[in-house]
Amino acid sequence: MSAGDVTTRPPSALDERAAEAERSVTALFAGRLGGMPLTHLARVVHPPPAGSRGFGGLRGPWHYWWQAHYLDAIVDAGLRALRTGDPAGAQLRAGRGDRLLSTIRLRNRARWVNAFYDDMAWLALASARLQALHDALGRTARRRRLRSASRHLTEQLRSAHTDDVGGGLFWSRDRDFKNSPATGPAALHLARLGATDEARRLVDWLYARLWSAESGLVLDGIRLRGGDEVLVPDVWSYNQGTVLGALVTLGDGESLARAAALVAAVDTHLTVEVDGRRALRTHGGGDGGLFTGILVRYLALAADTSDLDAEARRTARRLVADTADALWCGRVTLAVAGRRDPSVFPLEPGGAAPGPPLELSPQLQAWTTIEVAATLP
Repeated sequence: MSAGDVTTRPPSALDERAAEAERSVTALFAGRLGGMPLTHLARVVHPPPAGSRGFGGLRGPWHYWWQAHYLDAIVDAGLRALRTGDPAGAQLRAGRGDRLLSTIRLRNRARWVNAFYDDMAWLALASARLQALHDALGRTARRRRLRSASRHLTEQLRSAHTDDVGGGLFWSRDRDFKNSPATGPAALHLARLGATDEARRLVDWLYARLWSAESGLVLDGIRLRGGDEVLVPDVWSYNQGTVLGALVTLGDGESLARAAALVAAVDTHLTVEVDGRRALRTHGGGDGGLFTGILVRYLALAADTSDLDAEARRTARRLVADTADALWCGRVTLAVAGRRDPSVFPLEPGGAAPGPPLELSPQLQAWTTIEVAATLP
């Protein structure tokens, strides 16, 4: 696909909301790493703590996997620019994504690899989408870095897929926890690479070992303790999202039937009422501040999957649209010297927007949710 193959249209009101969310998160959190030119990263809190250097150098918190989702959102914005007839804007976002990907590696001590396989799965997914944005633009620059990221990260994910506990991916290099947060995004990444048999084995393991027949949802994982297997039955929204994404990407009959049932289970168990509508519940701040945004991303993918059951598509679309609308309506503006006042979004649909200090994760979640809502069919 190239830019010339993309059907363009004028920006809609939803596109304008997405542009405002992008502008706000960028204004509040984005900048150079340690002031170095040609770098780009998102700080994890705004304003930075007193006495800090904002992004610091190679020390302090930065959250590898949050940056991967920031890259995903930048790619979303680039694709929005293409949809709305702005190839120059799409190129701007692609260049920003290149700098971010390079800076993630730099900040990670010049390596793609870290101690957590779920982190690497998120970056594998985001970097592949950045490659797709470059392909749509017909650009060939910087592809060596993208190929390097894909090769190293995919090798790491495959190394974590073992026969322990019957299959699935380990969560970390400690290799004492097989879980959905690593297995789900790895299955999706492999499915997108065309390794469908491998991806299907991971999904089948999730359904054999971590799917709850009672709720219809995917549980968190299985810990290995002294030779025993200990189920961790926690339910998190993002695990439903990545499994849903893998199912609709595989696209066979069994996978699509599972996907339709999973959308219905999400609607039943993971929503709250906001002004007479059902919006997805969220998980506060910290790492949990991204969980529902991930689910929203893959609900939007399900809504745009023509072979999926029509009722499941309608439900997925409704959940995305109503969650995005609730987050948008809860926004407030924050005065920032020298800049147009950015919007601050609530941590939960129907909740009040927080005051400073602001965490990146829930603001990025809101941007993701509002961004993907603008893609709805």
